[in-house]
Amino acid sequence: MNKAVIIYASLHHGNTRKLVEAISDKYEIDIIDASEHQHADLSEYDLIGFASGIDFGNFYDSVKQFLENNLPYGKRVFFLYTCAKVSHRFTEKIKAAALEKDAIVSGEYGCKGFNTYGPWKFIGGMNKNHPSEDEISSAISFFSSLL
Repeated sequence: MNKAVIIYASLHHGNTRKLVEAISDKYEIDIIDASEHQHADLSEYDLIGFASGIDFGNFYDSVKQFLENNLPYGKRVFFLYTCAKVSHRFTEKIKAAALEKDAIVSGEYGCKGFNTYGPWKFIGGMNKNHPSEDEISSAISFFSSLL
């Protein structure tokens, strides 16, 4: 099996952390919380994931900065995200940052996450019960397809 790691930030409800931990539990890969650690030697990894909740249409700054500061050139990468409404546009900026490091982009997986940002807080949030068990299983299947 390829040696893999996922760098993530999951700031509000732990939506993204649920995906990352489910994958880590199944495949015993390394995980790094970018909101707590901003430096790591990624040279020994064959497959590097970047995972985040979505903030104003983008991955969290801590994840993008981690990529910019630590991703070695020419590595295989993938992206995971949780959000209010899934859109492939959410990976555009972080994907561009990875491509500047000559990364090989292997894919992306996004799903809904519980959201209480802004006005959603007043009505109890949106996307309750997300990510669902099916979405978590799909994230695991997505990761499996990359191996």
